Amino acid sequence: MSKKDRYLKSPDLLPVSHAGKKISSFGFMIMWVGMAVVLAAFAIGGAGVQSLPLGWVIVAGFVGCIAIGLFITVIGDIGIEHGLSFPVYMRAPFGTVGTHIPSVVRGLTASFWFGINTFFGATAINGILFVLFSFDNWFLCFIIFAIAQLLNTALGIKAIERFADLAAPIIIIISIWIYSTLSGRALEQGRDVWVWVETPVTGVAATTAFFIIVFSVMGFWATLAADIPSISRFIKAPKYERNWLKRNKSSLLGSVVAMPLAQTFIIVIGAVSYIAVSDYDPIVALQEAAGGIVLVILLVMIVFAQWSTNIAANLVPAATIFSNVGGPKVPYWAGVFMAGIAGTVVQPWNLFDILIPLLLIVGGILSAIVGILFTDYYILRKRRVNVHDLYNVKGQYRYLNGFNVAGFIAWILGGIAAYFLANYSFIVGFIVGGGSYYLLAKYWWFNKYKQSEIEDPDDEKYLGITVGRDWDIEEAEQKEQTILPNISSTEKNV
Repeated sequence: MSKKDRYLKSPDLLPVSHAGKKISSFGFMIMWVGMAVVLAAFAIGGAGVQSLPLGWVIVAGFVGCIAIGLFITVIGDIGIEHGLSFPVYMRAPFGTVGTHIPSVVRGLTASFWFGINTFFGATAINGILFVLFSFDNWFLCFIIFAIAQLLNTALGIKAIERFADLAAPIIIIISIWIYSTLSGRALEQGRDVWVWVETPVTGVAATTAFFIIVFSVMGFWATLAADIPSISRFIKAPKYERNWLKRNKSSLLGSVVAMPLAQTFIIVIGAVSYIAVSDYDPIVALQEAAGGIVLVILLVMIVFAQWSTNIAANLVPAATIFSNVGGPKVPYWAGVFMAGIAGTVVQPWNLFDILIPLLLIVGGILSAIVGILFTDYYILRKRRVNVHDLYNVKGQYRYLNGFNVAGFIAWILGGIAAYFLANYSFIVGFIVGGGSYYLLAKYWWFNKYKQSEIEDPDDEKYLGITVGRDWDIEEAEQKEQTILPNISSTEKNV
């Protein structure tokens, strides 16, 4: 087999077998507790209480979390059913070469978030060391903290789950303590966190403010909604289970139960932080509201939270994507360090105020990909996938020189719509991207490039765990190599 033929078959990107699925229901829920503690969530809470009471901010945040959690679970079935990662399945709607363009956009976005969260965690570490030892060098803290996260992620999904098991209870306990500390600080200033609003709005303005919170939450997690298969392929699921809810139970418990509870509480902390000191950044607020060993303990939570978020939500997806682009020469662990380098060279400490708004815009634009994935997987292919051809450079997903033009046109249309309607970017991008892809693929592109699973919708051929199948690409390849010489020999004899 030529190097070109091996390009799509990096060992780290082959389908995960049923035995290789290591994350339990509880494990995935615990991972979400860590992933939910992000700077953007604090910012959403802080912005929300400038216009609405805390109670309405909580409702809006929870609605947004439930909604995006459902989208995450729906797309996550690609990993549950077939054991496929995000960049590998993207070969279906974008082509074996085309997959690299939207995938790299997502990979760089994840890398930049890694840099931002590492900077956030590094400032907390620096604060701890300053209180304990009068040490003050945030950049050294950044480098050490980044290396620790990269090594943890490079060790694989089980090491990530083990860290989440350690970090989650610490995050929960200290988060409650942070809320108590900051709400106490607010009361000292005569501000009841459940009543105080900086600039109250009513009527249409209040409705708009409510939905901005909802779609801000959805827009932020749009990136993970797209590449959740890179994580969900490791989640345990029952074989031969045709009921979608039962098959995706573990994914639902994590994304629709654990995530909304944890994420909404983090939004609350950002809101209370703003009420207490007019700054949604809890590190700033804590340094004003607490001191000594109490401050150290509270900052420990910030460190663990950024660590948990980065390794699962940013480094795993980015590393998988970079490994897909590089082929067999770029193993998963190398992709991890590439993501770390990319997230550092942008210098998030200098571009902080610009980078977060930019990444939220990019997240909205990527929402079109969620719509395209949904349409391709559920509506057109009806969950059936010709998985072997995803790893074949000459297979059905090669399309036009490796590009699915329908996917790119749909992404551009959905991305433009999401950009110009930024406050509602997720739902706009999803509908426009998914709708235009359906029309273009069904009535144009797939008439030119026939898709086996659409032409012959056979469950036994094209479903995975539902029919008890493990997609073994290497085994199929070996059989093919054995059969071909036998055919040649027979032809010679004839």
